[in-house]
Amino acid sequence: MKLNEYLEHDATGLASLVSAREVTAVELTRLAREAYDEVNPRINAVIEFYEDAETVPGADAGLFNGVPFLRKDLGAAEAGRLQERGSRLFKGLRSETDSNFYYRARAGGLRTLGRTTTPELGVSGMSETILNGITRNPWDLARTTGGSSSGAAAAVAAGITPIAHASDGGGSTRQPAAWCGLVGLNPSRGRTSSDPQFGLGREFVLCRTVRDMAAALDVFSGPSPGDPFIIVQPKRSYVEELSQPAGTQRIGVARTNWGSFETEPEIRQAVESVAALLEEMGHMVTDIERPYEPDECSRILLGKSDLGGGALEKAARSIGRSINQDTLEPVNLKLYEHSRRNLPLKYSGEVHEALRAMRLRVGEAIQAYDILLTPTMPSVALPHGGIYCATNPALSAEEWMDAEAAFYQYLGVFNITGQPSVSLPLAQSASGLPIGIQLVGRFGDEATLVRIARDLEEAQPWSKRRPEVRAGNS
Repeated sequence: MKLNEYLEHDATGLASLVSAREVTAVELTRLAREAYDEVNPRINAVIEFYEDAETVPGADAGLFNGVPFLRKDLGAAEAGRLQERGSRLFKGLRSETDSNFYYRARAGGLRTLGRTTTPELGVSGMSETILNGITRNPWDLARTTGGSSSGAAAAVAAGITPIAHASDGGGSTRQPAAWCGLVGLNPSRGRTSSDPQFGLGREFVLCRTVRDMAAALDVFSGPSPGDPFIIVQPKRSYVEELSQPAGTQRIGVARTNWGSFETEPEIRQAVESVAALLEEMGHMVTDIERPYEPDECSRILLGKSDLGGGALEKAARSIGRSINQDTLEPVNLKLYEHSRRNLPLKYSGEVHEALRAMRLRVGEAIQAYDILLTPTMPSVALPHGGIYCATNPALSAEEWMDAEAAFYQYLGVFNITGQPSVSLPLAQSASGLPIGIQLVGRFGDEATLVRIARDLEEAQPWSKRRPEVRAGNS
């Protein structure tokens, strides 16, 4: 197989070739390395391509038999491998154990070849850090990929691997999917185990096709020991859902702003176009108003950050390091200092009550709908830097969270409710930048999202769109 052939296949397609003995896992690893060598110097998505990549383990079977994979440098861990969380505070540290996510990855046949960039501690949605520099968007090198799964998105968009690890605590899979022209699902809380911490975030993947998304759900779904609850399990595999009819769904369309950041006209038009397409498919489409008050999200996010400050301090102490301006970027240092000025144990109940109240408010507002249709982001990918970058010292902790809640107005709310949501690359701007459209399902109902996403991919395919920087182009 040559590089141009490798690039034409999604992960499911490559796995089928390995299973048919038309190519080997080692050959795919070498092609991924070739793609990395060609494009990574321009995009800075992969901070480490393993020296022993050709011998990494993976089951000689599974839905992703032999497929190259990359790990986000935050969240799910691999034993013995570096995990620096995009931060100078954790530079040089290695994980001691494998996470459940990586047991499942290997069982599914994935070969993890390296690790990708992430904003420091996953806090910012901009793809730059003091530790690792700027990760550039393959569609326009002057723009960010988003975050915090920044390197994963850039690597998949540029063709290094067809699929990569991502995680989403407030939009960190869906935002980079929208800005890099990818499929980015954040599953229901509990659909994938979090080893066994159940907060706002979920571990999953970024990929290019709906069938890869469905296969990844089959690979990574399921409980593990210690999980606080087990979500309702699917009636059939998600790959099987690809051949099931979508049925008639009640779809609520967000045509208004949910935050103070004004949605760009091209993105509004893209939502209108998809709504019209769904109506043509026979679904019942009606408008839905903003289901929450914007300041609810920012208060919750700041409260959750305060509750995490103690854990950060404990982690730093355990490795003998100090938290200061030499180890944390400006925004993260301000968030840490804000947590110290508060007493998390005293008001943790208030934070959890705010979470419960918001889940109830949103649940009541949207209960009449099977699917919600919203923009993923209110703008196309932004230029590097600016107020949303964690290296920017201009904002206070409170101002930062207000800005984040306004910008991620369609995303963080569904981390709080726990509902599954996916960004699909259904449109492009006049300048050629990807526009992501978000579908949100009922809690525990990824199956309906898979079927609707399949129909939209077939009706409005995106596979022929190519970014400016992609392996094989130069």
